[in-house]
Formats: sequence, C-alpha cells, structure tokens
Amino acid sequence: MSNKIRAAVFDLDGTLIDSVPDIAAAANRYLEARGLPVLDAELVETFVGWGPRKLMVDVLKTLDQPTDDAAVDAAVAGFMEVYWRHPADLTRFFPHVREDLETLKAAGIALGVCTNKPHDLTLKVLETLGVGHLFASVVGSGVAAANKPDPAHLLEVARRMDLAPGEWVYVGDTVVDRRTAEAACVRFFAVPWGGGRHLEVAEEVRLSRLADLVEPG
Repeated sequence: MSNKIRAAVFDLDGTLIDSVPDIAAAANRYLEARGLPVLDAELVETFVGWGPRKLMVDVLKTLDQPTDDAAVDAAVAGFMEVYWRHPADLTRFFPHVREDLETLKAAGIALGVCTNKPHDLTLKVLETLGVGHLFASVVGSGVAAANKPDPAHLLEVARRMDLAPGEWVYVGDTVVDRRTAEAACVRFFAVPWGGGRHLEVAEEVRLSRLADLVEPG
C-alpha cells in the first residue's frame, strides 16, 4: 500500500486564485451605489476568508455604517448581486497554480475544494476559469452543516471524496484554514502567497510537490 497522499483539498480565494480585485470591485460598486466611500483592495483583502456576510460586516464597520441584521442582509444581497455578474473579470491564478493542479491530477492525486465562498458562485468561478473538471468534490458555503472554521465543512469534502484519515492534506492561506485543518485533525499546508504571506511559511514550494509528500510514520 502506498504511503503517499491520495488527495489534496484546497481553499479557493487567496490559495488557488487571486480574487481580491473582483471582490473589492463588487464591494466598491455596492458602496458607490449607496453614495459611500470606496475602500482600497488591500484593506478588503484582510476581510476575505470568512464568507460574504463577515466581509460586508467588516466593510460596514470600517465606514461606521449600521451593522444590524437588516443592514447587513441588504449589504450582502447588494454585494452578491454585483459579484455574481462579474465573478472572474479580474481574477487570476497565482503563478504556476493552474499547471500544478493539472500535474497533481495527472499524477493520480484527487483534488477537492473547501471554501467559504457561496457554493453556486464557487462553481461558476471554477467553470469560468476553466478548471471545474479538475476537482472531484467542491463544497462552498451553504452546503455542509457549517462553514469554516467548523471542521464539518472540510470533513464533508473528505466524505464526498471517500478519504480516510492520514491520506489527504488541506492547503490554504489564512488562519481560518489552519484552524479548520487543526479541528479536523488534517495535515495543513499554507501557501506563501495570498493571505499566506502573513502566516509562518517555511518556504515557497510549488503545489505540484504535494504529489511527493509522504505521511509520517
């Protein structure tokens, strides 16, 4: 029996793709429509990782706007309406990511996605970018019993891929991702780009090297 990993599950935003330009643009279009100041993309990036509701709460707080349920509901709806129309106009893969995903799949490593981006929007982004076919399972927010950092989200991806403990890894770029992996008792790797540049990352390693990983023991 091989002791190499059988699968790799990835976060999406900040890990595989640089979606901040589209997310910031959608948030700012919503703000402009309300006559509010726009925010720098670098600031919006710090709000990414917890899903659109937390994103818009942080945006509203930054501008000293109300954050009651009605206000947040309206902000999320307005943001999502814009983002759905322009899900990947400015979004790009981080360097080498697309080719490395193809390399992993060709090497027999099953691929999955676990993201707090809404599920239908996640599927649309992956198809728009032409990589939807690479993934055996994709679970965005609203599908599992809970979202990251709850481990149920990540473990739902593993369940759908029929993965046993110790034979897969999770790759992400934020503290949210790391906490999720720890709670799920899954080996975690942080990329050195996206939000990962703010985490402790030993070295910049191509994702294709995941095919060489051997589980300890």
